[in-house]
Amino acid sequence: MNITGYTVEKLEDPTGILTGERYEYLLEVEVPEDDELYTEGGLLVKAIYAVDENGSRIVQYYLMDRSAENYLDFELEEDEEELIRTYIADRHGENQPKED
Repeated sequence: MNITGYTVEKLEDPTGILTGERYEYLLEVEVPEDDELYTEGGLLVKAIYAVDENGSRIVQYYLMDRSAENYLDFELEEDEEELIRTYIADRHGENQPKED
C-alpha cells in the first residue's frame, strides 16, 4: 500500500457534542493488482481523525472506489491502519521532533 496524496478538511460540530477537533482526511492510495483492495479506478481511504484531551487517533475510516465513488466493504490490516495513522499524524504535525 502506498499513499500518493491527500486532502484534509476540518469538520465542524454544529451540536457541540463532540470534544476536541475532527478532521476528514481523504487519502489517495495505490495497491498492487494482486491485493484484495485493488480497484481499477483507484482506492481512496476516508478517515476521520480526532484530536482532543485524550490525544489523537483515527476514530473511523471507510474505503472507497475512486472512480465509482462507492464504499467498499473491507477492513484494513493492522499494519495498513498503522501506516495511515502515522501518515496522518505526520501531516498533522504530531510526529515532529521535540525542541529542547
